[in-house]
Amino acid sequence: MLASRAPGASVWAVDVNTRALSLTCANAARAGLQNVTCVPPDDQGIPLKLDLIWSNPPVRIGKNALHKVLASWLNRLAPGGAAFLVVQRNLGSDSLQRWLTDSGFIAERAAARSGYRVLEVSGPGPQAPSPASRGDAGRGAGATQ
Repeated sequence: MLASRAPGASVWAVDVNTRALSLTCANAARAGLQNVTCVPPDDQGIPLKLDLIWSNPPVRIGKNALHKVLASWLNRLAPGGAAFLVVQRNLGSDSLQRWLTDSGFIAERAAARSGYRVLEVSGPGPQAPSPASRGDAGRGAGATQ
C-alpha cells in the first residue's frame, strides 16, 4: 500500500521473519510495484538515513530489547524525518511514548482507535519540525530514501 501511494519513493520492507519478507515481495511483484526492496534488518543495503519509517514494533520482545531496536532505527531518521509506530495501548504504548520523549525524541500521539495508538516520532533537536509545520499532518509512505 505504501509503495503504491508513493510510486517515486524507495520502500524498504524490513523484517526478521523471512516468510513475511517473501510474502511482501510476492505481493509487491503481483501489484507491479518495482519500488519495494525486501530485506532482513542486518542488510548492508539499507540506507543510513530514512525519511519515513512505518512500524508495528515488536513490543513482546521485552522493554530493553525493544528500546535497543527502536533506538537503532529511529537514529536513522533523516533531519525532518518521522516514524509512525502502531502500538496497542494495553501493550505499553503510553509508557513507550514516555520513554521516547525521555530519550530525546519528539513523540506525539497521532491517532488512537480500538485500543491502538499511532505514535509519531521525530528526531531530537530543532531540525525535527512538527507535523503542522511540515504541512503533511503525518501522511507519508514507508521507509524511504
